Amino acid sequence: MRGLLACAMLAAMTSAAVTTAATAQVSDDVVRIGVLTDLSSWGRDNSGPGSVEAAKMAVEEFGPTVLGKPIEIISADHQMKTDVGVNIVRGWFDNGKVDAVVDIPNSGIAIAVHNMVRERNKIALLSGPGASSLTDELCSPNTVHFTYDTYALSKVTASAVIKEGGKSWYFITADYAFGQQLEKDATRFINEMGGKVLGGVKHPTNTADFSSFALQAQSSKADVVAFANAGQDTDNAIKQSGEFGLVQGGQKLVGLLMFDTDVHAIGLKAAQGTYMTTASYWNMDEATRAWSKKFFARTNVMPTMIHTGVYGSVLHYLKAIKAAGTDDPAKVMAKMRELPIEDTFVHGGKLREDGRVIRDMYLAKVKTPEQSKEPWDYLEIIKTVKGEDAFRPVSESKCPLLKK
Repeated sequence: MRGLLACAMLAAMTSAAVTTAATAQVSDDVVRIGVLTDLSSWGRDNSGPGSVEAAKMAVEEFGPTVLGKPIEIISADHQMKTDVGVNIVRGWFDNGKVDAVVDIPNSGIAIAVHNMVRERNKIALLSGPGASSLTDELCSPNTVHFTYDTYALSKVTASAVIKEGGKSWYFITADYAFGQQLEKDATRFINEMGGKVLGGVKHPTNTADFSSFALQAQSSKADVVAFANAGQDTDNAIKQSGEFGLVQGGQKLVGLLMFDTDVHAIGLKAAQGTYMTTASYWNMDEATRAWSKKFFARTNVMPTMIHTGVYGSVLHYLKAIKAAGTDDPAKVMAKMRELPIEDTFVHGGKLREDGRVIRDMYLAKVKTPEQSKEPWDYLEIIKTVKGEDAFRPVSESKCPLLKK
């Protein structure tokens, strides 16, 4: 009897030790994800509350726990201000026990947080920012650039428009890191394909009156007027360019970063014929339609590629924690690079050592009002571009992580 009791006690102690070892694999007994987004400024519709809901939908799809521990989504508004965003993330790391930061529309804020994440040994899952420098000269082993970047946007769009005869270009560019990088990347591909840039103008973010910029673009006589901006700036710029008759005068309009929500805001009449590149579209197949309708029921908008990127990056992060058996950042990042990326919108994606997710991109053209058959039926997918052809190749990279 005593022997049996001793064995039972030993088994209980062993079980407790195993349980303790297992639970120790998740820091602070919770996986906490912070969605840093724009809830009140010009990028709100393209990310904002939709990004928060997309993160929650990823958790719901994965399950409420990982490694037996709860998953918590918190969020905050960076207001498109770098100091505000940095202070929020610092507080999350110092006091909030946040393990990963998600989204971050605005490249200037994203770059600052990207550097902080590396210093604090946390993880950044970036869907909102576009600056391709994040995975080039600024690359970090702790950052995942999940959705799009300025390199892919400009390469896919510029290549297609030049092939259609758009040889001369004029830029209307937002005067901050993202806009400047987007114009720089686009200029490179324009020159390489035999086109030329006739000029351009830079504007502050959150500009309401684009009339003088539209007139300058019109007077340039450029074949193409390209908008290297985002959010309400893009909406206002394209609307007002339409009012000044740029398209009727024979100029092509190109939104180097546009979303479904931008087309919705501009309207098909003003936006029709505009070229854009996207990483996802809600109306691709039955699976994307079903997911998007659930998203719409929660947000009253169809998902942008930022929203689907938040969903996909959070889902892949949770899968990696499960596979690694821990939320240790280095081990999780290793698993994220090892596992193929599979979700409703990405198939066969791959996380490269520089943090760039290699995934298919889509060249799209905004439909005419007559072509649209239902609400939010805005885009005609012209071409699927493989990730290897869309994003910066290893041979061009300045990232030391790819030189090992």
